[in-house]
Amino acid sequence: MQYLHDVWVNWFEGEENGYNVCAFHEWRKYDGIEILDQVPVNYVNPELFNQIENDLTDLPKKLLEQIKNRTYLRKNQDRIPVEYATIVTDGKAALAFDTMGYQIPIRKSRLIPRQERLVFDLVKEYKDYQFVLENESIEKAYHILSLPPEVMVGLTRRERHLKQLLMMMLDQLKQTENPQEVKYWLTEWAPNQYRSIRKLTFSEAWNQLYYSLLKGWSAQHENICKKMVKGQPFFEQMWELERDNGYKHTYKRIL
Repeated sequence: MQYLHDVWVNWFEGEENGYNVCAFHEWRKYDGIEILDQVPVNYVNPELFNQIENDLTDLPKKLLEQIKNRTYLRKNQDRIPVEYATIVTDGKAALAFDTMGYQIPIRKSRLIPRQERLVFDLVKEYKDYQFVLENESIEKAYHILSLPPEVMVGLTRRERHLKQLLMMMLDQLKQTENPQEVKYWLTEWAPNQYRSIRKLTFSEAWNQLYYSLLKGWSAQHENICKKMVKGQPFFEQMWELERDNGYKHTYKRIL
């Protein structure tokens, strides 16, 4: 079995979508970076890699058996075994995961660029994958609180988080079934359509607002997000956490 040593990991917990497992250039100074003393590297087929990266489903039993207690975390002078943790790669991308004792990849992390290249070097001579997806893959269903990857393309970590916050508020707005409120926000978004918006039903207005906000990210998106969180403590707190988390809070040097 191949191993990588002194591996930097930045765990993102409970993330079912790979776009929320941030690349190294988006890591922030206050993220809880760990250094794993030793981690096995496993060469998996693209289908299995995609499932691990973009889902929270059971991992192959053979993979779990092979990696059991093979990863070590160093704390002070002690080497502490991690029950089920490893690095997987399909030769094009790499990802570390830790199941925290379960059978699903609960914590996931990208690698720093230098160590990612080392992973690719370790598996480049392999002719066959060590592990493949055992069951037929099921197409993943996306929804308002788990957006499809294509609507997140090109967005920064901050923008993705704010977009998810905006979708949470839209979901809450849908539960109220208040036609006046949804028309108000749609008018905030598209004031030049005021006359036509007045004639819409609740469902028509909500759908128009949702599909308009779903596309991309802009200053207009950020402005309506800021207005919608006002007066809602939970959402306001989430807004405050992201408001100043721009590039200045990311790691700037490449390791």
